[in-house]
Amino acid sequence: MGTFVGHIGVGLVFFLIGLWHLFSHIKLHALHPNSYTAPLWFPSFKFRYAEPFLIMAGSMASISMELFIGPKRHQPLDRDGTIPSNHLNNFEHASISFAMFVYAAFVVILDRIQPKASRSLGHFLGSIAFAQELLLSHSSTDHITPIGQYHFFLRLVISVSLTTFIMGIGFPNSFMVSFVRSLSIFFQGVLFIAMGIMLYIPEFLPKGCLLYDENGRKEIRCSGEEALHRANSLVKLEFSWFLVGTAIFGVSFYLILVKIYGEKVEYFYLGRKEENKGEEESNDIETQKKIACTETPSTKCKVGKVELKNCLW
Repeated sequence: MGTFVGHIGVGLVFFLIGLWHLFSHIKLHALHPNSYTAPLWFPSFKFRYAEPFLIMAGSMASISMELFIGPKRHQPLDRDGTIPSNHLNNFEHASISFAMFVYAAFVVILDRIQPKASRSLGHFLGSIAFAQELLLSHSSTDHITPIGQYHFFLRLVISVSLTTFIMGIGFPNSFMVSFVRSLSIFFQGVLFIAMGIMLYIPEFLPKGCLLYDENGRKEIRCSGEEALHRANSLVKLEFSWFLVGTAIFGVSFYLILVKIYGEKVEYFYLGRKEENKGEEESNDIETQKKIACTETPSTKCKVGKVELKNCLW
């Protein structure tokens, strides 16, 4: 993953999955706000398992790049069968991809078997995958260099995805849990793509910093403390701008889709309906009065020369 192509490829997968989930959850909630229950994944129109198969394909491509295509000898082990130090990072990235592959594979299996706890089990496996990503991305870099700064902020977003996956087990009807989880996965994709561009294209490197190859890994080294401080500060600014931009996009996307798919409540029609109901009730009362009047026994009596009807006393 420590290349331009690796970051862009992984970023596109997260970007597309997050955007697909964001669209599908908003649409489902707009159509059924009172009976909304968040599914773990969404079947596509033509091929039901397009989403989990995309995750599995991306995971297998990442594992192949890390363990077989990327290494010079096209295999990650040393001559004595041990893992060399310069390939530890490759195994960490491959382990993350393998956890994602396991999650997607069991999504298909659980959908085929349909056990009662399939939804909760799927969220559990998704939580394991993001926990793996959070754990192994922490050990791969430090916080001193710009690469370490990017990974620090990436771990914050991963922790949001992990937390909302766990919360999805206990709150299946919460739209906001699904909304934040989808947006955090989308944001991970944005950050991976930004890292691929800003860290591995020399023209976008901060002033006073250069990209070096150290033991098979790409590292950024700055000329001094001032250049390093400036580079790290730029990463913080970039993350803050991406964070606000992603939030604006998420809320705007929600408002647009709700306007398209949301329930239309016709308040004028309901008012007319209430008026008709009131008129019907008043008519019923008048009818009941007439019926009561006709059912009352007619008794005649005289007061002087005047004949009266219904004078019951």
